[in-house]
Parts: sequence; structure tokens; C-alpha cells
Amino acid sequence: MTTPALALDSLSQSFGGLQVLTDLSLSVPAGRATALIGPNGAGKTTVFNVVSGVYAPTAGRVLLHGRDITAMPSRRRIRHGLARSFQNVRLMDHLSVVENLIVGQHATTRGLSDLLTPFRLWPEHRWRRQAVDALAEVGLSAHADAAVGALPYGIRKRIDLVRATLAGASLLMLDEPAAGLNPTEMNALRDHLALLRRRGVTLLVVEHDMRFVGEVCDWVVALDFGQKITEGPLAEVQRDERVRAAYLGQAA
Repeated sequence: MTTPALALDSLSQSFGGLQVLTDLSLSVPAGRATALIGPNGAGKTTVFNVVSGVYAPTAGRVLLHGRDITAMPSRRRIRHGLARSFQNVRLMDHLSVVENLIVGQHATTRGLSDLLTPFRLWPEHRWRRQAVDALAEVGLSAHADAAVGALPYGIRKRIDLVRATLAGASLLMLDEPAAGLNPTEMNALRDHLALLRRRGVTLLVVEHDMRFVGEVCDWVVALDFGQKITEGPLAEVQRDERVRAAYLGQAA
């Protein structure tokens, strides 16, 4: 049996008397795109925060490519292939696109020599070449030297994806990647994600736009009140009465 890229094993998370996740188990197959859906308050963002190390779970384990990372500091998880994006893009607006990508590459350093790479006395060092090549691959070369803060929101979201993959992400968690995008930007993002999948990157996506989920993801896991209520292909999940009740409520 193939080891999943990510596995949550009986995960629970509480904050004082508030139980947010309860005995949650799920698997994200390697090389696939999995969506995590559910109404507001279902626990989706808490899952992302536990997996990325923002919160230590109350109980249970987080396994990344079969390795237990439950107690691993968040700063070390990228070195094992885990990266995430945020709904509000977290780039440094005063730096150029290439400079933002180079900052992200610091996550791959293995010693002082690597750490000093961008500061050596030649203009076309290895990290810059890799950043420029990565932008060209996704059609963003024209923005390489532009200040990030001057770029449209959709472009900044895609730059955030490039930065994550340059940092060595094999599992990329995306928090509402389609939010705030116009149709042209959404199409470009979808094509970008398809490219990442062809390169073997595993995607875990939190998204409310079900059309986007259907176009990008193979598998859907539905949560409600911190518990998994069903999983399967999108069409099957949408027909499930528990999912309908979670989103629409039940008749009195």
C-alpha cells in the first residue's frame, strides 16, 4: 500500500472548553489533489494550523510521508516538504518578485555556504537563476523585477505558489486559493496548479467555490463540527444528506 503524503490519525484539538476537532482521521494520497470542505466553523483552518505546526494537537498524530511530525517545530516542516499558502497573501510588498522568491529559498539551506548564496558578489547566482526559471515556467517572467505590492492580487497569489515550490514543497496546502479572483485569474491559477500536479506536488485545498474544487481536485473530504462526515468524488459528496444538512440545515 502506498504511503499517503499526509495522514491525520485520531486528531483532536480543543481550546479550553471548546472542542474544535474530534477524533479526525483522513489521508491525502501522494500526487493527488484533495479538497477539504465544510461550512464556516467546521474546523478546516484548524486542520491547516495543526498540520503546519501553528497549534499542537490535544490528541492524535500528524504523519507526513509516513513520518510523525506532530511534535516537530513549524519552521522545520518545510524541510520535510510541507508548505502552505494563506487566503491573505503573505509576501513582502517592498521587495521585487525575484527577491521574494529568493527569501523563500532560504528554507532549503543546509549550512552557512547556502545561507550566504544570495549575498555573494555576482549578480546571476544560482538562487536567482532558479527563481527566474520558475517564473518563466508559469508565464510570469514579465513581473520578475516588479515590486510585489504593485501587482494585481491574482498575480501575487501565483507568486506565493512559486515561492512555496521553490522552497521544496512536495505537499502544498492552499487556503481558499480562488477567493477574490476574477475568471481570468482563476483560469491561470487552475493551469498553474495543474502544472504543479504534473511535477508530482500533492495538493490539499480548502475552498468554498465548488466549481473550482471540481476542476482541480480528485477527492473531497467534508467536515462539520470538527468531524469527518463523508468523503469521495465531489458529485457523490454533494449528494450526501449529511453534507446538505451541514450547509443548509435540517427542516424543523
